Amino acid sequence: MTLRIIFMGTPDYAAPTLQALYDAGHEIVAVYSQPPRPAGRRGLELTPSPVQRLAESLGLPVFTPTSLKGADKQAEFAALGADAAVVVAYGLLLPSAILEAPRLGAWNGHASLLPRWRGAAPIQRAIMAGDAETGVMIMKMDIGLDTGPVALTERVALSDTVTAGELHDQLSELTARLMVEAMARLERGDLTPAPQPEAGVTYAAKIAKSETRVDFARPAREVHNHVRGLSPQPGAWFELDLNGRPERVKLLATGDVTPDATGAAPGTVLDDRLLIACGEGAIRLLMLQKAGGKPMAAVDFLRGTPVPVGTVIG
Repeated sequence: MTLRIIFMGTPDYAAPTLQALYDAGHEIVAVYSQPPRPAGRRGLELTPSPVQRLAESLGLPVFTPTSLKGADKQAEFAALGADAAVVVAYGLLLPSAILEAPRLGAWNGHASLLPRWRGAAPIQRAIMAGDAETGVMIMKMDIGLDTGPVALTERVALSDTVTAGELHDQLSELTARLMVEAMARLERGDLTPAPQPEAGVTYAAKIAKSETRVDFARPAREVHNHVRGLSPQPGAWFELDLNGRPERVKLLATGDVTPDATGAAPGTVLDDRLLIACGEGAIRLLMLQKAGGKPMAAVDFLRGTPVPVGTVIG
C-alpha cells in the first residue's frame, strides 16, 4: 500500500525529497511549487524552480499558484484527495484549509533542531551562531511558524569548518531519507508527533543584504562563523582599495583563527598571506572572489592583486 501525496517545495534543497518519495512508490498526485521567476542577464526569461523541473521530468502534474488563500485554490487542492501533504522549503504561507485538507495532515521537513531556528534560514543561522549541532526534524504542520509537533529527529554535529553550502547538501539528503521513513510510519499508523519544548525558541530570519558585509571589529571566531554561514551564497564581502577606488570582494573561506590580541586596528593586513586583525584576535583569508571573477585561493588572488602589509580592508 502507498500513500497519495501532494508534494510542496521549490528550491534545490527540496528536490531530493520529491525524488525519494517517488522512488519509494508513493503516488504523487500533484506537485506545488512557486511560480517560475525571471532569470538570465536581462531577467527576461522565466525559469521554473528546481522542484518544478524535476516534477515535469517525472511526468507529475505541477501547480504554481502565487497564493493559496483563495477559496478556488483551496477547493482545487482538496479535490486531489491526498492522504498527506509533504512540505519542504515551499516558501508560501499555508492556510488552515490547506493544512487540514489531506486525510493524514501536512508534514514538513525542517533543517534545524526545533524550537531553535524556526523560520526561513535555519542552516545559515546555525553556522553563523557557532552552534555545535543541528539536524532535521519531521513535523506535523499547524498554523504557526514551525510550531507543530515533531515526529522524527536526526542530529548532525557541526565542525568549525563546515559551510552553509556543504551543510545544505548534507541536510537535503537527510531530509529526503527521514521523510521517506516518516511516510512509511504514517502509512503503518505508528508515527506519533510530540509537542515542541516551550524553552529555547529562536528565529532564523531571512538573510538581509545589510548583514552580509564582514565586520572585522567583531572577534575573529565570529567573523569566521559569519563567513562560512554565508558561503557560497549570498557570500560575505568586504571592500578593498583597487586602482584608487573601493571594490567589493567576496570572502568565501577563512581559517587559522588567532584568539590573541594583535594590537592593530580591525581590518589591518598583518602579513603577506592575508592575516587580518579583528576586534579580538586575527583571521586568515583563504578563498576570495572579485566581482565578475571566479573564486580563487588567497595565494592566487595576491598574484594579481597585491595587498601590502598595513593595508586596512573592510
